[in-house]
Amino acid sequence: MVKTKIAVLISGNGTNLQALIDAQRNGKLRHGIIELVISSNSIAYGLKRAENAGIKTAVITKKMAGSQRAFEEGIREELQKNGTELIVLAGFMQILSKAFTDAYPGRIINVHPSLIPAFCGKGCYGLKVHRKALEYGVKVTGATVHYVNEIPDGGRIILQKPVRVKKGDTPAVLQKRVMEEAEWQILPQAADMVSKRIMKEKTADMEAYEKERIDKLVEDNSYPGRGIVIGRTADGAKAVSAYFIMGRSENSRNRIFVREGEELFTRAFDESKLEDPSLIIYAAIRRIADKLIVTNGDQTDTIYDTLKEGGSFEDALKKRSFEPDFPNMTPRISGMVQLGEDDFEYKLSIIKSATKDGTKIARYVFDYESEPGLGHFIHTYVCDGDPLPTFAGEPERVDISDDIASFTERLWTSLDEDNRIALYVRYTDAVTGEYEDRLINRMEKQV
Repeated sequence: MVKTKIAVLISGNGTNLQALIDAQRNGKLRHGIIELVISSNSIAYGLKRAENAGIKTAVITKKMAGSQRAFEEGIREELQKNGTELIVLAGFMQILSKAFTDAYPGRIINVHPSLIPAFCGKGCYGLKVHRKALEYGVKVTGATVHYVNEIPDGGRIILQKPVRVKKGDTPAVLQKRVMEEAEWQILPQAADMVSKRIMKEKTADMEAYEKERIDKLVEDNSYPGRGIVIGRTADGAKAVSAYFIMGRSENSRNRIFVREGEELFTRAFDESKLEDPSLIIYAAIRRIADKLIVTNGDQTDTIYDTLKEGGSFEDALKKRSFEPDFPNMTPRISGMVQLGEDDFEYKLSIIKSATKDGTKIARYVFDYESEPGLGHFIHTYVCDGDPLPTFAGEPERVDISDDIASFTERLWTSLDEDNRIALYVRYTDAVTGEYEDRLINRMEKQV
């Protein structure tokens, strides 16, 4: 197995670098290998850690380079010389330009000592982060691993891990606990996840890889929660709608999908173990005339009833809020396909809290003209966490194939094996309304 070549960029003591080195020694960094350490500080102790591990090192300082551009060019030269495929920022105290980050899309990750979006951005680093957390009075802080773009701490989140703040904590004490309980655990885990994805890119030809983009998006998310995919097959003939659910609690895991005519419902697998049905038992898919509705909750019925009364998708969602499961405040995600002889259209929506305390609601609707071979993917969470961090931004673009069996298999096998519960995929003829579907329940065989 040819592993992903990793370069770690540091500026100081290198404790996160050591966590990566230890993970490599212990076999936890299975898909990547650290081949280079670059320091922006010539006396950084992290260089000694790298040398002790037999890892090649290089020193490139901004003072030595003379300018930001020359500094970054020096780094890029070292990366290219060593065939680097993944860059890990581990205590790297320099902001990289857009030109640099754009040259490595999806190939640079960073660990930040807070639960982004809290206490992050320009000027928030080191002890300053923990001082701010204590001044603000939070009960829980933690660490985040995210992709890097030109905005400080602004890239997509990969993993997060919470850490309790204790009475009497100082910034230094809290910093040590966050490193030990969060940073040193999730940074190697995220590096391995991204290394695995890069390996798949290398071993598949580009056409095959493009067809598996849904796999990549799911594998990069340790806990997407519930997800909806809507799009159009590559041949342009069919509307594709997919819905999956995941779960961690016993109540959430005790579920299956059940077809009732053209509609899809969540039901308890074992009725005797069902605790609270209010947020987990609902109609997931319903059809009214030439409109197909798919949602992650009982807003399916709200949309159906509103459309029946002559209202719109947007009118229906104005009546609803996010789920009342504080502190997660799980978003309500919804989709609707407008079928027809002409190019059909579809919409996706997310309703979520606009404030940390849940006092304000944000509603977003995304309206798409269908395009052959293209779909959009929206889900409730960006990764695991406590509380679970909410999906942010626009729905993600995904490629859609003509083969329902392979699309279903790719999506199901990419979902975390420990938390996946059920998946339903429907390919609907845009003109006739006839459809083919696939249903997978964790508790049962594929049907």
